[in-house]
Amino acid sequence: MSCPHSNYRAMEEDIHTDFKDDMSYGDYLQLNQVLSAQQPLSDQHDEMLFIVIHQSSELWLKLAGHELSVAITNIQQGDFGHAFKVISRVKQIFNQLTQSWNILSTLTPVDYLKFRDSLGHSSGFQSYGYRKLEFLLGNKNASLLKVHESDPVVHQELTQILEAPSLYDVTLKVLHERGLHIEALQLNRDFSQPYERNDSVLNAWLNVYQNADEHFQLYELAEKLIDIEDSFQQWRFKHMYTVQRIIGNKMGTGGSSGVGFLKKALDISFFPELFELRTHL
Repeated sequence: MSCPHSNYRAMEEDIHTDFKDDMSYGDYLQLNQVLSAQQPLSDQHDEMLFIVIHQSSELWLKLAGHELSVAITNIQQGDFGHAFKVISRVKQIFNQLTQSWNILSTLTPVDYLKFRDSLGHSSGFQSYGYRKLEFLLGNKNASLLKVHESDPVVHQELTQILEAPSLYDVTLKVLHERGLHIEALQLNRDFSQPYERNDSVLNAWLNVYQNADEHFQLYELAEKLIDIEDSFQQWRFKHMYTVQRIIGNKMGTGGSSGVGFLKKALDISFFPELFELRTHL
C-alpha cells in the first residue's frame, strides 16, 4: 500500500483496458495513420519539426475551412447565433496557427539548409487548405487554381468555392435584406472575381455603426469579421517574419519571391469598408 504522500496513482478499477473487440482512443482518431505520416526525406534531426508544424497547421486550416463554410450557411439562413460561435472559433484557430510559428522559429537557418533541398518544389503556396480559406474569406484569384490541376478532386472543389459567394458576399446580401442600400451590381457580381471596395457598402456599414442599437446583430457580425481579419493578418505577418528569419530573401521552394511575396499579402483586406468606416465615424 502506498503512503499518503507518494506520487504513485493506482489504476481505478472501472478504467477500461480490454480493446480486443472495442474501439480505443487510437482507433477513433486513426492514430496509426496520423502518427505514421511523418516521413523525413533526410537524416537531419530538425526535419521532423518542420513536418509536424506544417502537418498540424494543415489540420487547423481544415477545421477553419469547415467552420467558415458553416458560418456562410448560417448567415444565409439568418442563424446569427451559431455564426458568431463558429467565427469566434476561427479567430482562435488563427491565434493557434500564429503561435505555431514561434515553435518553427527555433529552426535555425543553418539547420534548415541541411534538408531544404529535400523539399524539391513543394511549398506552402500549394496548400489546398489555405487556398480554400482565402476563397471562403473573399480573396478570389482564378489563376491560383493552376497549382491544383494535378488533383482533379481538389481542383473541382476549389473551383466551386471560387465561384460561390464568400463570407463577405453573403453578409452584404443580408445588409441589403435588412433595408440597407447595397448597389445591385455589388450583389449580383461575378463572385469568382476579387472583391473591390464600394461606396454603397461603406455607407451601409456607416449606418450600422452609427445606429448600432437598431442594427445590433449586424454591428456584432461586423466586429466578428474584424476579429477574423485581425487574427488572420497576425498569422500572415508572423509567417512572413518567420520565413525572413530562417531564409532571409531567398526564393521560396515553390518558385515565389519568398518574403517579398508574403509581404504583398499583408496589403490585402477581406473587408475593406469595415476598416475604412472607422475614419469616418
